[in-house]
Amino acid sequence: MSPWSACAQPRASASQRSTEEMTRPGLGGGPLLQGHSIIVIGASAGGLQPLRLILSGLPADLPAAVFVVLHVGASSHLTQILARHTALPVHAATSGTTIEPGHVYVAVPNCHLLLHDQHLLLRRGPRENLTRPAIDPLFRSAACTFARHVIGVLLSGTMNDGTAGLIAIKRCGGLAVVQNPDDAAYPEMPNSALHHVLVDHVVAAADMPPLLSRLVRQPAGDAPSIPFDIRFETAIAAQELSGMETNQTLGKLSPFACPECNGVLWEIDDGGMLRYRCHVGHAFTAETMQIDQGRRAEELLWNLLRTHEERAALTDRMASRERAMHRDDLAAKLGERTNGYQEDADTIRRLLQEVRAERVGVTNEEAT
Repeated sequence: MSPWSACAQPRASASQRSTEEMTRPGLGGGPLLQGHSIIVIGASAGGLQPLRLILSGLPADLPAAVFVVLHVGASSHLTQILARHTALPVHAATSGTTIEPGHVYVAVPNCHLLLHDQHLLLRRGPRENLTRPAIDPLFRSAACTFARHVIGVLLSGTMNDGTAGLIAIKRCGGLAVVQNPDDAAYPEMPNSALHHVLVDHVVAAADMPPLLSRLVRQPAGDAPSIPFDIRFETAIAAQELSGMETNQTLGKLSPFACPECNGVLWEIDDGGMLRYRCHVGHAFTAETMQIDQGRRAEELLWNLLRTHEERAALTDRMASRERAMHRDDLAAKLGERTNGYQEDADTIRRLLQEVRAERVGVTNEEAT
């Protein structure tokens, strides 16, 4: 049985868990996991500077492993950049790597970074919130595997990737730390977390190193059962589970289509946060869906505007030709068509202005 298929199986009883945890090896074959020895950090736009601040302030003897997801493009030098700002060894994540305390592991382009047992797992699973690597899969897999030993840290970024992952960490007994929105270059991600998650600490990036150094040495809380839905979604990210039957377990069928593949979407109520997932595995928050719908609507309007302006230009040219040949009746009819097409184009242009104004207004509202 694969590890994520096992993850999707019913959780062991409390007595079984206590026996398993007493015999479970620690990180890197060391002693039993103590305190909060797993730190997962998610960031997007404006997140590089706080990442450098945090890593530069962490001690070389940090008794925890650190995992970083920053939304990146097709290529990235993030590992080399971060390595220049910390005493901790920094590695580009590779599948099968054994997790060691005091090391930093950085997600690479186009792969989700997942944690299982004492190892890293990279998967080109379905994109979540229109990105890969995404923050939510890392946070969920950490919560699924290390439960109460996890500290989730969410930094500057747009939209709301990471909020669902923080919810998972909290449900599994871990801690949630969020950058103060007033300190973030892009406060949307921190604001989303504060809206949906019972966050433990809200601090500026400069104050995070001493906070994390203290938290990793504090005893972890109680060990709750890992919720079935968290294990299930972790298995989906690892490409071990998919299909319509899978999503019916997580939520109810919605009338909306997946922005990525146009498949049907299932609606998931995640502790008050509305999310969607298709049977392929693409996942979105409602806010991400709305933003992408706006983007697609704007693309359609631009194509429609171009088509109407081309039709207006073409019929005007045809009318000019008819006038030159003294066929005035036909020229007049074509001129009426030209005016109609141009009026339609003007209407579309006004709609585009309204769409752009609405998108700017939403962004400004999220930033306040």
